[in-house]
Amino acid sequence: MTLQKQNNNDVALTFNAPAGQNYRIDASANLHDWLAMTTGLGKGQEQLTDAAAPQFDFRFYRIQPVTGPAVLTGDHLQTDDGDVIFHPVNHASFVMQWRQLIIYNDPVRGATPYRDLPKADLILISHSHGDHFDSATLTAVKGPNARIIAPAAVYSSLSTALKAITIPLANGGTTNLMDLTIDAIPAYNSNHPKGTGNGYVLTVGGRRIYMAGDTGDIAEMRALKGIDVAFLCINVPYTMTVTSAASATREFKPRVVYPYHFLNADNTLSDLNAFKKSVATEPGIEVRQRKWY
Repeated sequence: MTLQKQNNNDVALTFNAPAGQNYRIDASANLHDWLAMTTGLGKGQEQLTDAAAPQFDFRFYRIQPVTGPAVLTGDHLQTDDGDVIFHPVNHASFVMQWRQLIIYNDPVRGATPYRDLPKADLILISHSHGDHFDSATLTAVKGPNARIIAPAAVYSSLSTALKAITIPLANGGTTNLMDLTIDAIPAYNSNHPKGTGNGYVLTVGGRRIYMAGDTGDIAEMRALKGIDVAFLCINVPYTMTVTSAASATREFKPRVVYPYHFLNADNTLSDLNAFKKSVATEPGIEVRQRKWY
């Protein structure tokens, strides 16, 4: 493994992982206490950027093979009861694993993007737009005992079979299931009327994960407290500009933020480096740029 410090003090890791072999990268500040950073599937030479490195005086890394049943690949979040793994799929769609629980966020585009992933136990749907909601995809990815959380505008358009496994949740609503707490947070702007869509705060093993949904820079987001990981949509003209997203992030101060949903209407990508640079003026927030497109 080779390490290279970047101009912004992030650390770029380059390492070899045998093709087809699952591996895990761990990090430590003292060579005694190690935390899993990410799990991957080897393809030969690999690269990873550690955006948390600037927060530590010392940072050490190790790589080790992962054996046994197939595992979900992605970044790790340590909780009081096992790690959450975050696996980006595309645009606003991603999959989380906690213990044996598989959670899908806004799955669309049919079965193909999910063919190598476990079926969903829980599905969160933010709103009715086609890049966030598709009934055929829900039918394809749901597991045998899956439950769906959705706003009323989505619930009303579901088939009878999907309605039977769906809990409609309005802005400000809360539900508890599968050892999780799910809070519906308003998500709105001029393109998304208030009350028709949800963001969600998912409490998992004592950690709080925020999926913003399609929203503008709103007071309800800025008022959030104790967010460990946030997923923020950044595109124009449908959600937030880079400037407004960075400003909101600096105010509610998640420990980690993933910019996602950053394909603009003109098919350009939002400037995530500018977002990261702006967020960096508030110490202690790690911006993770991962592959969504």
